[in-house]
Amino acid sequence: MALDKHYDASAVEQKLYTNWESDNCFEPEVTGDKEPYAIMMPPPNVTGTLHVGHALDNTLPDMLIRRARMKGYDALYQPGTDHASIAVHVVLDRQFKDEGTDRFEMGREKFLERAWQWKDHSHSTIAAQMRRLGVSCAWQRERFTMDEGLSSAVEHVFIELHKRDLIYRGQRLVNWDPVMQTSISDLEVKHKDVNGYLWHFTYPFADGGEYNGAKGINIATTRPETILADGAIAINPKDPRAAELVGRMVTVPIVNREIPIIADDYVDPEFGSGMVKITAAHDFNDFEVYKRHKDSVTIPLINLMTREAKMNENCPEDYVGMDRFEARKKVIEDFKALGLFVKEEEHMHGIPHAERDDTILEPYLSNQWFVKGEPLAKKCLQAADDGEVSFVNPRDEKVYRHWLNNIQDWCISRQLWWGHRIPAWYKGEEIKVQAESPGEGWEQDNDVLDTWFSSALWPMSTLGWPEKTPEFDKFFPQEAIMPGRDILFFWIIRMMMMTKEFTGKVPFKTIYTHAMILDEKGQKMSKSKGNVINPLDLMGKYGTDALRYTLVNQSAIGQDIKLSEGMVEQGRNFCTKIWNACRFAEMNGIELGNETAGFAKAKHPVNVWMCSVLKETIGDIEEAFDSYRFNDVGGKLYHLMWSTYCDWYLELIKPLVNGDDEELKTETKAVAGAVLTSILKVLHPMMPYMTEELWQNMDGDTDGYLMQAAWPVVKDIPSDETAKDDINWLVNVVGAIRTARSEMKVAPKVEVEARVRDADSTSQARFEKFASMLAFLTKTSGFESTSDAAAKTEVVAVSEGLEILLNMEGVVDFGAEKERLEKEIEKAEKELSKIDGMLGNESFVARAPEHVVTEQQTKRDALMADLKSLKSTIEARF
Repeated sequence: MALDKHYDASAVEQKLYTNWESDNCFEPEVTGDKEPYAIMMPPPNVTGTLHVGHALDNTLPDMLIRRARMKGYDALYQPGTDHASIAVHVVLDRQFKDEGTDRFEMGREKFLERAWQWKDHSHSTIAAQMRRLGVSCAWQRERFTMDEGLSSAVEHVFIELHKRDLIYRGQRLVNWDPVMQTSISDLEVKHKDVNGYLWHFTYPFADGGEYNGAKGINIATTRPETILADGAIAINPKDPRAAELVGRMVTVPIVNREIPIIADDYVDPEFGSGMVKITAAHDFNDFEVYKRHKDSVTIPLINLMTREAKMNENCPEDYVGMDRFEARKKVIEDFKALGLFVKEEEHMHGIPHAERDDTILEPYLSNQWFVKGEPLAKKCLQAADDGEVSFVNPRDEKVYRHWLNNIQDWCISRQLWWGHRIPAWYKGEEIKVQAESPGEGWEQDNDVLDTWFSSALWPMSTLGWPEKTPEFDKFFPQEAIMPGRDILFFWIIRMMMMTKEFTGKVPFKTIYTHAMILDEKGQKMSKSKGNVINPLDLMGKYGTDALRYTLVNQSAIGQDIKLSEGMVEQGRNFCTKIWNACRFAEMNGIELGNETAGFAKAKHPVNVWMCSVLKETIGDIEEAFDSYRFNDVGGKLYHLMWSTYCDWYLELIKPLVNGDDEELKTETKAVAGAVLTSILKVLHPMMPYMTEELWQNMDGDTDGYLMQAAWPVVKDIPSDETAKDDINWLVNVVGAIRTARSEMKVAPKVEVEARVRDADSTSQARFEKFASMLAFLTKTSGFESTSDAAAKTEVVAVSEGLEILLNMEGVVDFGAEKERLEKEIEKAEKELSKIDGMLGNESFVARAPEHVVTEQQTKRDALMADLKSLKSTIEARF
């Protein structure tokens, strides 16, 4: 079947994916003998559609899975979605608001019905978009974090951790979202600097006495409403005033509560008045002060607010029911009425906001369930120390260790309805943790678990754990985990905690986190900025492979991606280049298929050169894959296909495939087909759709699917250094001659005579060997050696340290020739400066692979030779 003139992604992608899936191409064998290779999909939330970050999340691991499958592994890319408790609540609450109701009016049962309906709707959308992206995941094994089996695993882990004294229930301060009316994790809090105020007030001494002539002390606060719950005043013990003030009592105005002055190192003597109020039920730092002093002095714990952040019955009557910010205004007015208001000053300070909806959070005293952090953290740190898990980005390991060394207990209870309900039961003051009700009169805890609790079990629960299953035995632990760096704390570390605790093993061998995708100006994408790039739009306009290539090509380790539509358009151009190359091959009788037979025929230097470059490049690509340097994979594939195969090899073999030597013609077609076959194979993980379409429609030995074809074996590809050096020389000389002709605006068909100045014996032999190819490729002939300087009618092309003198009499404006040579010198000097900068950088020389340093040194030597020739030419002729 002849290839169409143009590649139509929209006509190809759905057809191919349906065929792959219906023929079970993505499913692992499980019980077979193949070596396992598994990666878990970072499960997207069932909250709508995929964004460009999800595209990157799945393109990179899908590349590794497709490659592993072609290399003969039993490859599993485990798909699934996350119930995303609080995120789904946010979505549904918006819907309810539009409907004129809320979840509390609706009730738990009806709310859960709506949540499951939304889950089904969102899941269908996400699954369709994943397929559109070309992700080769095992759909028959798809999981959802609230599936029956996964829910059983969550229940098992909670109960078991409680038995091991690693889960407890206690009254502590938590980050409280008064809109969602739930506690949230410290990691889900964003601190925003806000231009606010610092208010100063006077607290009178309770005994009516004075200190240095003052009848009270000054206190400054950014949250006056919390004054109503003050339990103490603290001063730094090193403060000179501490000796006389510690132990005295002051009266909290408005509520007339007497509270003690205590000494604590927490207080900054330079801030405000050097004394701070301690409101232990409404401030995390104050709560820590309270814990340090509660055994020696009475400090009351007073919760001022309801779950909605309204003032409760612990406040004076005229405050009850008031919004917290209205209460703030009233406290200030009441202090003024009492004559105890001192001043107000502008003050920049950080205010905690909810990550998802920007609500201002409150430290809130409540009973919650917690996981003890330190015992689990020790095992994770030990795993890193012992090399059980490796980090692609050293920064991730530093963050991992810092976070685990400073870990806090994890609040896992949420006052929500969508999620895994906590398996705890209450009867009066008695609590039992178990799966089923203990009996009559027992009520189950209304709270659900933090979403990340169930997600932490993902590498185990998706494989059937805690049951003993063939899947778990074969695919645990996995090869790698590959999400965005923003969930290193939320997810990756917690998976480490749970799997180390319950299996003694790490969940994956390698931690790779990709960076953020920003807009082309380096700004974070947001709807408010109008700079969000929709991956579906890009795939619709340019094709999925163009987007995948673009994301891969930009994925340098630890570097954010600045994405623009123009970059994806360039990816589409790459697709077009590949398609056209394959059409050229088809029109010239070049077939895909037997690489071994094709490579064995390589005898002509051009064919041997192409095989040599292929061998070297695939070796480099293998190393880049193994090192998770995806941008290098993309870059090397681009250079191999576009620059080497299309721009040079296909050009170099035109006289060979169109000549009269039938044996050479047969050889060249066989080699060109074998090389193209290998290139399509190594392109496939990155660009699956177009490569598969080519495989299915080009002539040759292409039975079955490309995605199931064998990956090229580097050692089986022939290579010869002499041929490689010869053709690299030819390519550089042809390039230099073409550049000189182009810059001097010489018509392509004009034939030119050339001389070569002071060519050594090796170069002279090469000019003789490749005379016919040089004539065909450059419309230039002669190349006789000379020691004469260039005549005024000759244009100089410099390459490989050679001066090639092109006779342009009557063809060229020699004033322009001088200008061209000066530009060449400027260009060469800039490149030389760049290389000198790298070679002069001790860190680069020490850390770069030896062949990279050698390559740069070789380039430098060549540039120095070129510069010498260029400058000599200008001096001699102008």
